[in-house]
Amino acid sequence: MRTIRTTRRRVLAGTALAGVATLALASCSGGSGGGDVDTDAALEEGGTITVWAWEPTLEPVIEDFEADNPGVTVELVNVGTGIDSYTALQNAITAGQGLPDLVQIEYYALPQFALQESLTDLTEFGADEYDGAFATGPWDSVHSGEQIVGLPMDSGPMALFYNKTVFDEYGVEVPATWEEFAEAAAQFQEANPDVYIGNESSDAGFAASMMWQAGGTPWTVDGTNVSFDLTGDAGAQAYAELWQGMLDDELLAPIEGWTDEWFQGMANGTLATLPIGAWMPANLESSVPDGSGDWRVAPMPQWTEGEATSSENGGSSLAIPADAENKELAYAFMEYANAGDGVQTRLDNGAFPATTADLESDEFLNQEFEYFGGQKINEVLAESSANVVEGWQYLPFQVYANTIFGDSVGQAFLGDGTISEQLGSWQSTLEQYGADQGFTIE
Repeated sequence: MRTIRTTRRRVLAGTALAGVATLALASCSGGSGGGDVDTDAALEEGGTITVWAWEPTLEPVIEDFEADNPGVTVELVNVGTGIDSYTALQNAITAGQGLPDLVQIEYYALPQFALQESLTDLTEFGADEYDGAFATGPWDSVHSGEQIVGLPMDSGPMALFYNKTVFDEYGVEVPATWEEFAEAAAQFQEANPDVYIGNESSDAGFAASMMWQAGGTPWTVDGTNVSFDLTGDAGAQAYAELWQGMLDDELLAPIEGWTDEWFQGMANGTLATLPIGAWMPANLESSVPDGSGDWRVAPMPQWTEGEATSSENGGSSLAIPADAENKELAYAFMEYANAGDGVQTRLDNGAFPATTADLESDEFLNQEFEYFGGQKINEVLAESSANVVEGWQYLPFQVYANTIFGDSVGQAFLGDGTISEQLGSWQSTLEQYGADQGFTIE
C-alpha cells in the first residue's frame, strides 16, 4: 500500500464549466459576417475597446499602443483566469450584452467557443496572411476548419528543466529518452530516498502534452463528430505505461504542482526535474530564487531514441467575439500586441513568443540567463517549438474534459486503479457527456 504523505489534488468542480460546455451546440450567434476591413481608418477615428485578459505583459503593450494612437483607449479588465474568464464570456454571449471587444482564450478552450460560432473569423481581416509567421503548434490551434478564430499571443513548447547541481552531485546523466528518465528516477531514489526526479503530475494539460509528443490521437474531431480512443491509442498508452511504472515503483514525489511544497522541492534539491512549457523560467526566477545558478534546460526526453519531437503545454490567443461592437479597432490592437511592436514589449517582460521571427532571431537565441548559469536556454526552447508534432486537436469540450480529469485519471495517482484503466473511465464519461450535448460520438 502506497503511503500518500500529503493531499495533492487541485480539484475543479465539473459543474463550474457546465454552462460553457452545455451551450456549445445551442447558442450560436451567427458568425462575423463579411466585408472589407480598414483598421487604419479605425485607428484614425479612435475610440475605446475593452480587453478581457489576465496576462500582465499586456499592460505595458497597452501603454505603448495608446501613446502611438492618441485617440484610442484600451481598457484591460481581468474577469478571472481560465475557467472564471470563460464562464464570464459564456454568460455575456448568452445574455447578448456586456461582451468585450477582445478576449484572451487559451488554445485548448478555443474550439469550444469556435464551434458555437461565438468568435469572429479573422480571415476577413486578412489574418490568413500570417501563415508562417507563427510557430506550428499555436498557429494550428487558432484554426477552426477554414476559419482563423484568434491570433497566437504566446506559446509553450515543452522542455526538460533540470537541477544540474543535483544531477552532478549524484552522478546521474540527464535523460535523453523517457526510458532513461525512469532509470534516472530510480538512481536518485537509490542514492537518496528524499530526492525525486519529479512529482506525479496528475494534470490533464500535462497528460495531453505527453500524448501529443508521442504522436497520439486519443480523440479526433470533425465538426460535431467526435471519436475517442484513449484505451487503444499508442500515444495515450505510452503516457499511461511510463507514469504507471514510476508510480508503482514509488519513483515520483507525491506532491501536487503549484503548491508551496512543489516550489520548496525545486528550491532545496529534492525535485530534480520539471517537464513543462517554455513559459516556466519567469516562474522559477520569481518563486524559486534560491535555485538560481543550479537549473538548466534540456530538450524533452524522447519516446524513441534519436528522434526530436515535442509538444505544446499551455499558451493563449486573443480572439474577437462574434458580436463585439468595435472589431476593426480590436483587430488593430490584436495585430500590434501579437504580431507587431507589442511582441518585443511582452518578451522584455517575460513572455515566450509564438512568432517565428522572434524564435529565429539571433538576439533571442543568444540571450544568456543568469538564473540558468548563463545558458542560452532559448536555443533549446526555440528548437522545441520547431519540433512540435503537427496535427494535434483539442476537444470541442476540452475545458469540461480537463475539469473532470481528476475524477478519473487523477484517482490513479491516489492509488485507485491504473492510469490506463482510468483513461477508459475518463473516455466513457466524455462520450456520455458529448452525446448529451448533441455531439455525434463515433
